[in-house]
Amino acid sequence: MDAGRVDSSYLRDRRRLIEGLRSSGLEDLAILHAFDAVPRHMFVPDAVAHRSYEDVALPIGHGQTISKPRAHALHLALAALGGDEKVLEIGTGSGYQTALLAQLSAHVFSVETVPELAAIAEQRLKALGFTNITLRAGDGSGGWPENAPYDVILCGAAAPRVPPPLVDQLAPGGRLIIPVGDDEGQELVRVTFDRDGNPSEEIVDRARFVPLTGEQGWG
Repeated sequence: MDAGRVDSSYLRDRRRLIEGLRSSGLEDLAILHAFDAVPRHMFVPDAVAHRSYEDVALPIGHGQTISKPRAHALHLALAALGGDEKVLEIGTGSGYQTALLAQLSAHVFSVETVPELAAIAEQRLKALGFTNITLRAGDGSGGWPENAPYDVILCGAAAPRVPPPLVDQLAPGGRLIIPVGDDEGQELVRVTFDRDGNPSEEIVDRARFVPLTGEQGWG
């Protein structure tokens, strides 16, 4: 990202958010730097921009939301990115998490089911100077097999179950982070592929996300 193109608006609020994440236990300096580098207020509608750096989810239109920063921080920590990974993001949404991932990995492939959101996110990310992001509008519930395998797959919507096609698209040693469940209750699940190609699954937290749509989602 071209840091010179990021204005200084909301700088104090952004730093306050970062201190809040740090005090909540986030110690990864690379993740904290990503939150500092990516201006969240540029990824939300003007009507809610004044709340950009609160630790809350915000509406972005089309029935979708941008997750609260602490949820993004948890996903990034679970992804354990070292800088050279190929990442698949399911649910581009506003593009904010896409930008955070691009700060922390080699390349991000991101799929958004709502064409209007995909177009807006692409404009924002290009304006910020990102060159390591590839976006597509369409059904991402089954992944993006043409570019597999991925070191990390992050899903920003809740599926009825862990989709087998996503597990199949993990590289050896890869990680899939996905919320599973419905409006009655969701759990954040991490699936890890060991070097021998054996998957293991663990529940890491409670979750509350919009439902995943598409063939592997809720329809």
